[in-house]
Amino acid sequence: MKKFVYALACLLVSASGAWAQKQQVKAGIVAFYNFENLFDTLDTENVRDTEFSPLGKKKWNTAKYRKKLSNLEQVISSIGKDDLGEAFGGPAVLGVAEIENRSVLEDVVAMPKLSKKNYKIVHYDSPDKRGIDVALLYDPSVFTVTNSRAVPFRMEGKDDFYTRDQLVVSGVFDGDPLHIIVNHWPSRRGGEKRSRPLRNAAADLTRSLADSILAADAGAKIIIMGDLNDDPVNTSVVEHLKAKGKVKNMKAGDFYNPFMKYYRNGIGTLAWNGSWNLFDQHILSPGLLNREQGGYFFYKAKIFRKGYLLNKEGRYKGAPFRTFGGSNFLGGYSDHLPTYLILVKK
Repeated sequence: MKKFVYALACLLVSASGAWAQKQQVKAGIVAFYNFENLFDTLDTENVRDTEFSPLGKKKWNTAKYRKKLSNLEQVISSIGKDDLGEAFGGPAVLGVAEIENRSVLEDVVAMPKLSKKNYKIVHYDSPDKRGIDVALLYDPSVFTVTNSRAVPFRMEGKDDFYTRDQLVVSGVFDGDPLHIIVNHWPSRRGGEKRSRPLRNAAADLTRSLADSILAADAGAKIIIMGDLNDDPVNTSVVEHLKAKGKVKNMKAGDFYNPFMKYYRNGIGTLAWNGSWNLFDQHILSPGLLNREQGGYFFYKAKIFRKGYLLNKEGRYKGAPFRTFGGSNFLGGYSDHLPTYLILVKK
């Protein structure tokens, strides 16, 4: 546990109420990162991945793949260092999106800066037409998985619609029960308004999964994370997930979205046509907001926004430095920025 536990007393001095004093706590990071099309270089039968092969239009090859892995290694191993210290080596739990298969995740966790964490993988193949999935990486010295399942999302009346499964992982986070639902909701292809019913329905599925957990334990600690392809103010999040941006505005049955304030201030995780969206979110059940209980609770939400993750010049200056621009290999990291939570325990 030494690589995970740090004193955050200096961060808690300005906290309110009973926390307005110096005290030592345990702290850990739970993060999410859209990897932006992490494909291997093989042209897999029955999967639409031909463009991500040496003969495809992106001319995806081993050298480019290794560059992508190195970039991801740099980011993952750095998340949380500014908060918990230079010795901290990455999140305890990391949800990911846009990965082709388990094999690419095995390559990620085998990278030198990550291999010492001994990350384990929870992954199921999704029926998504592009061949991309969601998954969860976790440090087994901190988080123990007790149950996991992939829940398909199907749209009534659209028998030919296939997208990413929703991943439900339950476990024990340093002695504390914790449930995580990893999402990558349907895209805005065809326009936001036209595609909105798909994300509303995806939100309904996510909320039903959370409600089933709460039915068994009303105080359950649940983190809904992922690329929602919607902002914190959109109908899918506010009305269907019932996620509020302020704790004081929460009613019975509501969840808390700590990323609402970022969005209201014009801060996002991806940029499109010169404007920012905040699709990458973590939404919390009330069980994570109680600072007086003995287990872990929510302390802070952050966007990992290092300078090297952003374009330095040109038309897209300031936007995330992505891997591809169309079919042109740019050598960047991702078209999304990572987001993360700091959880603390007395």
